[in-house]
Amino acid sequence: MSDVTVTVRGEHEARLAPERATVRVTVRAEGPERASVVDHAMRLAEPVRSSIVGRVDAGSALEWSSTRLAVRAERPWNADGKRLAPVYYATIDFTATFAEASELSVWVSDIAAWDGVEVGGVDWHLTPATRVRVEREVAAQAVGVAVARAEAYAAALGLREVTPVEIADTGLLTAVSSAPEALLGKSRGAVAFAADVAPAMEYEPQDIVLTATVEARFLAR
Repeated sequence: MSDVTVTVRGEHEARLAPERATVRVTVRAEGPERASVVDHAMRLAEPVRSSIVGRVDAGSALEWSSTRLAVRAERPWNADGKRLAPVYYATIDFTATFAEASELSVWVSDIAAWDGVEVGGVDWHLTPATRVRVEREVAAQAVGVAVARAEAYAAALGLREVTPVEIADTGLLTAVSSAPEALLGKSRGAVAFAADVAPAMEYEPQDIVLTATVEARFLAR
């Protein structure tokens, strides 16, 4: 039998518990006078800042940040279509990062009922070092799956040797027909790596899923 070109896909995924949780908190104030609104926002933000600084100092939180005070004005319309006096809005955004979901929940419970405080979403994530390491491991496993599939196809044809010709992320393999979608099949994503994380407002962590997909072409003989 002459040489046969074998084109395959390899996938692999890893599930990991989140190592970090970053929550976003916004302090808001509004009113008819700019100076009083700014002052009110600053007074509302101070206990939030003190609270998270205390937790960072105590070691229950890892880090925090805040934005500068932002102020905007709007002139609302009344029912008769008349523009009313300006209303001023002031906001200060905070982010706080925790290593333990329990510490995050305690802090959110403490501040959620405070005047002018809005708790936003939570970003569950890994440390950069862990993400890099696991992405490399998952990519290597995906290549291994592709090699095993190519060897299985070759064996089914009575061929013993497979030689790699090309390997690429999903969608980047050189097309060999006028309908590459038929060859490549259904893609799991537009990029080689994807990460599924817990929904934004859930304070119970869910596994982070790192996936890798590769496409490879081999020559079987």
